Formats: sequence, structure tokens, C-alpha cells
Amino acid sequence: MKVLVTGGAGFIGSNLVKRLLADGHNVVVLDNLMSGYKSNLAPFPDVRFIQGDTRDEIAVADAMQGVEVVFHLAASVGNKRSIDNPLIDAEINVMGTIKVLEAARKAGVRKIVASSSAGIFGELKTLPIKEDHPIDPDTPYGSTKLCMEKECLAYAKLYDLDAVCLRYFNVYGPNQRFDAYGNVIPIFAFKMLRNETLTIFGDGEQTRDFVNVGDVVQANIKAAMAEGLSGAFNIGSNSRITINKLVALLREASGIEPQTVYGPPRPGDVRNSLADITAARNAFGFEPSVSMEEGLKDYMSWAAMEVNRI
Repeated sequence: MKVLVTGGAGFIGSNLVKRLLADGHNVVVLDNLMSGYKSNLAPFPDVRFIQGDTRDEIAVADAMQGVEVVFHLAASVGNKRSIDNPLIDAEINVMGTIKVLEAARKAGVRKIVASSSAGIFGELKTLPIKEDHPIDPDTPYGSTKLCMEKECLAYAKLYDLDAVCLRYFNVYGPNQRFDAYGNVIPIFAFKMLRNETLTIFGDGEQTRDFVNVGDVVQANIKAAMAEGLSGAFNIGSNSRITINKLVALLREASGIEPQTVYGPPRPGDVRNSLADITAARNAFGFEPSVSMEEGLKDYMSWAAMEVNRI
């Protein structure tokens, strides 16, 4: 099967590309390399790589030729980035998505699997979070991801195109590099490997649902293969830990004793997070399988090689 992965040179996208190729699919990647790395695709010479932007209708139409399934991961990611640059966030996450959808419709694509975010919910009222939890995004990022979902599902209702939106919680794993815009695991991991001090925002007792990228890849592929399925689904690990516990697990995974300081809470950060994944389990058989201990050990090994390479 021929598939398109937008944002395929990025963190999640490159992991998805690896699995798709292993499964025997013909893969096209469209990525502007704003946050992706072409080196992520270096091990995959059979991939057709197009350096282009989802806001560019010509590039999107070129990438879409002959494609059956689109995995739409290209995005401006993160709360802080969206607060700093809300216009760019909207251009990429909303207009970029509409141009992908329109090109997919015209090309006769049968399904799009789009990457959304738990950021659409805003401050959480109940745990675990089901898909029908009140939606009240409190950052431009959450708002644009919600708009992206609505556009995808509107196309699914109006046209012959199935659309599945996957609401990721806190994804981590190989190819996730140090990101000053708020991904806590790579920030902490790279700082530990460089013997730098970790800053914990707030008291460290806030909780997050960290889901391994291998499980996110599984969710994308299973959603794509589910015939006639459209809708929005939570994708998490079915567990949560505090940030203080995360530091302890990173210490165990790396053997490094980090220095930590505490700072004020960051605007836009929720206090607690935990996904209810029942709907994804029932709809397409999603089942997270990578433990936090196993995932962090694997990630720290990758990060150590990356630090040495840099």
C-alpha cells in the first residue's frame, strides 16, 4: 500500500515510517524540516522524501499522488511555541491540515489518520479523561488541534474519506531531541547527560500520562487498517506518574544522579493527566505494551548516543 506521512522526518513520524517500511508499504514523506531532521530518514533509502510544507498546495498535491492512506503528523507542536507564535501555529495546524484534506479528497485517498493532542481538553475536570470530557483548550496549540479535528471529521461526514484523529498524551521515545518548548523527558534526559541542573516547574507532584512512541505507532497503524472507522480517540499509556517520579525513573535508567531546582508553574500546563483508552481499545484494538521503565532505558541509550554524536 502507498502511504503518505506528513511530518515524517520528525520524532513520531520517523518512528512510524520505520514500522511502515518494515510492514512492506510504499512510503512518501512530506516534511519542511522546521522541526524534523532528514537524518532521521537516512536509514530508509526507499522512502520518497519531499522537502515541502503542508501550506504549499503544489507540494501537497505532488506528495498525494497514488496514495491510499495519509498519516498527518506535520504540525507546529507545543504550548509554549503556540503562545510565542500563535499565527504560525494556526497557519500550520489549521490551514495546513485543510490543504492536506482537500488534496486527499481530490486524490481519492480512502483514509487519513491525523495526530491531535490531549491539549484540546485544557484544565482537566475528571480523571481518567474520556473522549467526551469537556473541551476547553487554554492555549493556541490546543485550540488549533481542536480545529484540526473538527475539519477532519467534517470531511469524513461530507466526502468519501474516513478520518481518525488520535489525541496523544505525553509521547516520548527515540528521535525525540532536546526541545526548549516543553517536552519534559528529552529536556531532562539531555540535561542529565550534560551534567546540567533540571528545573521542575511547580512542586513536581503534577502527573502526566507518558506513552511510548512505539505504542503511538501501533495506534496509527491499527487505526489506518480499521475499515470504515472515523472519530477521535485518546492515545495514552493507561497510567500516570508525577514529575518527581519521572526524575527518579530517569536516574534509575541512566545511573546519573541529577541536580534539581524548583521553579514557578508554567502558564498553560495542566495539573494532572490520564487518558481513558477504552474507546481506542474497543474500536481498533489499541493496547499499550511498553512499560515506563523499559521505555526510559531505551530512550536514555538513544539520547546518550545522540549527545556523543553532537
